[in-house]
Amino acid sequence: MSLPIAPKPALRRFHQASWDEKIIFELTTPGERGVLVSRPEAAVTAAVGDVVADLPVGLRREKSAALPEMGQMRVLRHYLRLSQENLSADLNVDVGQGTCTMKYSPKVNDALIRTTKLVDMHPLQDEADAQGVLGLIYDLERMIAEISGMHSVSLHTSGGSTAIWTNIAMIRAFHESNGEGDQRDEVITTIFSHPSNAATAKAAGYKVITLYPDAEGYPDADALRAVIGPQTAAIMITNPEDTGIFNPRVKEWVDLAHSVGALASYDQANANGILGITRARDAGFDVCHFNLHKTFSTPHACGGPGAGANAVSEALAPFLPGPIVEKVGDRYTLNADRPQSIGKVAPFYGVVPNLVRAYSWIMALGAEGLRAVAEIAVLNNNYLMKRILEIPGASAPYATGRRRIEQVRYSWQELFEETGISSEEIGVRASDFGMHYWTSHHPYVVPQPFTLEPTESYTMAELDEYAGVLAEVAREARETPDVVRTAPHNQTVHHTHHDDLDDPERWAITWRMYQRKYFS
Repeated sequence: MSLPIAPKPALRRFHQASWDEKIIFELTTPGERGVLVSRPEAAVTAAVGDVVADLPVGLRREKSAALPEMGQMRVLRHYLRLSQENLSADLNVDVGQGTCTMKYSPKVNDALIRTTKLVDMHPLQDEADAQGVLGLIYDLERMIAEISGMHSVSLHTSGGSTAIWTNIAMIRAFHESNGEGDQRDEVITTIFSHPSNAATAKAAGYKVITLYPDAEGYPDADALRAVIGPQTAAIMITNPEDTGIFNPRVKEWVDLAHSVGALASYDQANANGILGITRARDAGFDVCHFNLHKTFSTPHACGGPGAGANAVSEALAPFLPGPIVEKVGDRYTLNADRPQSIGKVAPFYGVVPNLVRAYSWIMALGAEGLRAVAEIAVLNNNYLMKRILEIPGASAPYATGRRRIEQVRYSWQELFEETGISSEEIGVRASDFGMHYWTSHHPYVVPQPFTLEPTESYTMAELDEYAGVLAEVAREARETPDVVRTAPHNQTVHHTHHDDLDDPERWAITWRMYQRKYFS
């Protein structure tokens, strides 16, 4: 008699590892060492002299830094345990980080950045000995220029928000050079553009006008006409917006800006679905930026360091941050003699390891591969949208019945009205299945939002699994709501008390601050 075959579970079994791991400072054992640093040779000591004595008194420590003292095996064990208490792109289907473009980062690229030819270089090394790095930066800038249609590119910035700040700084410098810096004191953006556009413009001293969409979710051109004028410095917009909706009248917006002497800035954080299909300059934009840690597959690295690329028209090229890499004959050189440049926006010339990763990713794919990335990303997104909209209680506000580009901002409002279970609670419960999602930027214009962006990296089976988890949690919200409300159940951590997060007096963001606040 054959034994019965156990049925395959409908959803993947998952339980997060929980090590109750102490902070590394609490694991220290005085005298333990992971690495024994060699003493300098006598000839080196004689040549260098007493380095400490040469330091100003105010910069000398009275005692050694209180760093953790641990052997190598214990260090390895500590960080491996912490890694098991995470969800990440390498562990789960990470389509829930909407607007972040979480995709597979080829591990060969990590091997490339670990070569001693790069690791052993110093940022202040003479450019004569840095020709390989400078040549790579120069070539990558040419690639980004071709992808965007722009004239010139800078790779200085270390992320998306710093790239947007660089855009507005160049816009301000351009108008000041024309004698219109004081006159043009307003910047126009849209509510579904990335909030950093409004934030950086405000930080730069501009009045910010935020436009809301029309009934179908498209940026309202009539609203733009009503507010744009000689006082406008720029429009700063994301397209497709963070809803996944592409503005088909984007060139009309750019033309309106130009008609009053304003500039047009393109936030391309959501460029993953338009690579090789449309370009910023083709729509007339004066300046744009890419996030290399999104579109070009360099890791997000837990929030940093990322990498940004700023691309500009010929008219704005003099204002790019510097120094810039130039090719003179068969040699590369750094040109810092640029009087109209906005100056440095980051140390040295960018986050070089991420520039190497992005360069490798582009070179491996080629022009046809980049377009294929966009096409598959759009296909995946619209397939997932179909699956999500099959779940009772889920909806995709705006652009009813139309396709989206590379992401969608969905809503659980219908389910919330029926069950009282919020989007945040559903997202937390999804972590019990090894999944998660991000809700949306504030303010929550879309009620009970959740934002999904599958990118090109995921298979149909993985998208089905992800949609299956959300369908199961939605079922639980109706049938066993307390299971959802009290989640997570299979996780390392449970509910966070928001009172702690909202009270700066209770924050302790470093070990030293924690010791001082709670044990002194």
